Amino acid sequence: MLETAMRLFQERGYDKTTMRAIAAEAGVSVGNAYYYYEGKEFLIQGFYDRMTREHAQDTRARLVGTTDFAQRLQIALESWVDCAAQYHEFAAQFFRTAADPDSALSPFSNESHPARETAVQLFREVLDGSDLGPKIDPELDELLPDLLWLHLMVVVLYWVFDRTEDTERTRAFVRRCSPLVAKIVALSRYRIFRPLVRDAVDLVRDFVLPTIGRTTTGGSTRSRKATEPTGKRGRRG
Repeated sequence: MLETAMRLFQERGYDKTTMRAIAAEAGVSVGNAYYYYEGKEFLIQGFYDRMTREHAQDTRARLVGTTDFAQRLQIALESWVDCAAQYHEFAAQFFRTAADPDSALSPFSNESHPARETAVQLFREVLDGSDLGPKIDPELDELLPDLLWLHLMVVVLYWVFDRTEDTERTRAFVRRCSPLVAKIVALSRYRIFRPLVRDAVDLVRDFVLPTIGRTTTGGSTRSRKATEPTGKRGRRG
């Protein structure tokens, strides 16, 4: 059903494709279609999950032998662009629905949790396998995989609206911003910047992470340490 749905979304558009049409093309009853998927948005969740796993597998293969953080980040982002290339023509249709904060297709929704968690874990590996990983501020280290996933969302948004051949502007954007992100992260090692780092960490914990759905495996919410107000947590020395 997932393969059939993706083909019909490409041919007819997401909005014009019904669960009845998907079931008919897949050769299953409408009742069975709804038994496996509550609606077509959950078919997209299945696509998200598969796409994220393919991206993680491809990235891990490309990362072998590379320890420079900027290069590892660029590899992860370029891998996503390559894995998503075949879906670019109708990505804008998904974006219209995904941009709705109440939509299950939103990358920040609870329904998108499995794919999001897989991606965050991949960025944890990007960081931990780099020469920069052991050197950064501990508090930033805790949140950086989530922040790198948010950076990926910026790349995805740029990619959706990119109409250059082979999305070359997106690829150029990735090549330009990866070293910049790495330099900003590297600054956290220096004592003079640590108060700024902690302020940024608190801002993300208090205002950004609470807007994201479940972020830990098994349906539980993010740990209290990551979401409770700043005044209730002690600071590191």
